[in-house]
Amino acid sequence: MAAAGSAAVSGAGTPVAGPTGRDLFAEGLLEFLRPAVQQLDSHVHAVRESQVELREQIDNLATELCRINEDQKVALDLDPYVKKLLNARRRVVLVNNILQNAQERLRRLNHSVAKETARRRAMLDSGVYPPGSPSKQ
Repeated sequence: MAAAGSAAVSGAGTPVAGPTGRDLFAEGLLEFLRPAVQQLDSHVHAVRESQVELREQIDNLATELCRINEDQKVALDLDPYVKKLLNARRRVVLVNNILQNAQERLRRLNHSVAKETARRRAMLDSGVYPPGSPSKQ
């Protein structure tokens, strides 16, 4: 007869309750990927900050070029350069928006993974499994 503290086993010798290999693999994979996701998130944040700074610098330079163009007695055509700067600024803003959307999706994914992990841990700790769960035999 089994001791009171041992795991319950069905007549076929398979465990009745407990984490499955799939659950253990998923949790291990999640823990393996978590540092890379966090590092990626911090790098995206740093790139976004540098792009905001770059956009401000482009704005300042465009303003300064316009001021120089107005102050010049000799007609210097700086308009093409100002247009190029504004076009570069537009592209920086576009890339920044793309990065912001990607970072938000990454944040939501990280949140849902953490939520699912917490839910599975709670199920494992309580020994309660939903109907149809692969952990229940």
